Amino acid sequence: MQAIDRILTKALAGRRINIEECVTLFESDQIEKMGDTANRIMEKWHPEPITTFVIGRNINYTNICDVYCRFCAFYRKPGSSEGYVLPDEVIFQKIQETLNVGGTEILMQGGTNPDLPFTYYTNLLREIKKRFDITMHSFSPAEIMKMKEVSNGLSLEEVVRQLHEAGLDSLPGGGAEILDDRTRRRISRLKGSWRDWMDVMQTAHRIGMHTTGTMVIGFGESLEERALHLLRIRDAQDDVLEKKLSTPGFLAFIPWTFQPDNTNLKGEKTSPEEYLKTLAISRIMLDNIPNFQSSWVTMGPEIGKLTLRYGCNDFGSTMIEENVVSAAGTTHKVNISSTLRLIREAGKIPAQRNTKYETLRVFDDENAVVENDFVMQN
Repeated sequence: MQAIDRILTKALAGRRINIEECVTLFESDQIEKMGDTANRIMEKWHPEPITTFVIGRNINYTNICDVYCRFCAFYRKPGSSEGYVLPDEVIFQKIQETLNVGGTEILMQGGTNPDLPFTYYTNLLREIKKRFDITMHSFSPAEIMKMKEVSNGLSLEEVVRQLHEAGLDSLPGGGAEILDDRTRRRISRLKGSWRDWMDVMQTAHRIGMHTTGTMVIGFGESLEERALHLLRIRDAQDDVLEKKLSTPGFLAFIPWTFQPDNTNLKGEKTSPEEYLKTLAISRIMLDNIPNFQSSWVTMGPEIGKLTLRYGCNDFGSTMIEENVVSAAGTTHKVNISSTLRLIREAGKIPAQRNTKYETLRVFDDENAVVENDFVMQN
């Protein structure tokens, strides 16, 4: 039996693959075979032929950032004439528009703005929760670390706790890139170590919040670094389960690809095949994370459909608004009606979920319609 077959058989039997075996998978070109294994593992978690999605909106509240990531085309330096901080009323309007189309989630992210005090975030969250019944799945670990820096001496745990009490429901996994400091120093030396990212996530887990994990490939990282990234996520999730914390920890994992256009870090775009392989290997390696999300924003809707055969059970967010990836020249947009269509074309039944991956409604009726981008079911 070939090494690849042995590894995949081992994974299907429910036994963990190690970092060396993970690298072996990355070195292989047997993508369809890995995809089939990932899909069968996904079906153990999710036996029903349902693919979920969430109706959400990205709100990029500021583009001012002082970590100067070489791969980012969105940020502006402090003091730039093109820098902005959205007025609260504009943020409120965007949230109301999201609710108007049946949305349930706000992914609010921006730069690490050194001019915003910590109270800006807690006050804004309180005002949002006072006005709206909406889930705030917001702020990357890098933003949280900046909040700690400007908080006048608060500990990381106190910063996260105060944000949670003010209305922050969960943390997205942005800024993970590659969880290894060799690559991090090369692409974003001011953003912090991989340990900083993980400390924020594990702090959120300790106080009862759930998070998502991510990985971005295509920075010139080694295959060993990709495997190590997955191992570190898996180990952190083990910690949640072993300590029986009051949180599912990493509720989902989302790999995607670096978009080089308009950035200071040039390179070739990662192929769809390499992305699909990475997705499949992630599902195989991360045996303790229930949900895997498609990255149609970077890969496009057609590849998005293929992900549902490579380990994904979720189509992600309808992305009513997205500015960071689109600043790098990638502008794939999917509205609610086309989300339903794409999931059905992949042979699955679409279902709307919330941020906790709880199903809100299943569109098992082909006559389910969307009017004016508001979800309705006949």
